[in-house]
Amino acid sequence: MEPKESISASIVVKDELAKVVLMPGDPLRAKTLADKYLSDVVCFNDTRNMLGFTGTYKGKRISVMGHGMGVPSVGIYTHELFTQFGVDAIIRIGSAGGLSMDVDPMDVVIAEAASTNSNYGNAYGIPGQLAACADYDMLETAVDAAKKNGVKYKVGKVYTSDFFYYPQAGLNEKLRDFGHLAVEMETAGLYWEACASQKKALSILSISDHLFKPEALSAEQRQNGFTDMMEIALETAWKFAE
Repeated sequence: MEPKESISASIVVKDELAKVVLMPGDPLRAKTLADKYLSDVVCFNDTRNMLGFTGTYKGKRISVMGHGMGVPSVGIYTHELFTQFGVDAIIRIGSAGGLSMDVDPMDVVIAEAASTNSNYGNAYGIPGQLAACADYDMLETAVDAAKKNGVKYKVGKVYTSDFFYYPQAGLNEKLRDFGHLAVEMETAGLYWEACASQKKALSILSISDHLFKPEALSAEQRQNGFTDMMEIALETAWKFAE
């Protein structure tokens, strides 16, 4: 899987991108998914080591590419995918810290909406708060796939934070008490970019640790062990792929 010569700051060859892209934060997780689930794989990007691959899944072309950490990073890559490379739908597949006592490590959370402390959405110029919400058709498809696969899942709102280490105490308790299932760092940015581009987006997350339970996954488990999340995302992507 040799990448082509770069012709863009972040992405290589438009024609090698599918209409639906799965996006983990970690580019090595993108490679893991491509190696395990896709056939006839080509590497369309390795600029800045943000690996991107396109292959075939059940007869349809699907791409997978890393998006890095944080709203600014996911904003760059998803904006370019939506506006410059003809992508119609993006599914984030990432890890999250559990907040609700109803979720445990390895559970799947399907994010219908994202609260956030990020100011990214203010740039769109809408007075008040721009709601960061998933595409309902994709969300419904993911729920159906989770049920079919017998996966333990929850649907609800998550919290997208600009901070991994938040400097003030008490936030996690407030988020939990206001019904957030998990905390992560990218979903709101993805949903805003999809809204602005009038495209589809969904965030499917695996709980890697829990902020109120003494349970956590190893780094290797986070990279390679999120099978349920990946398979739900692939089935969802397949429905909207060509």
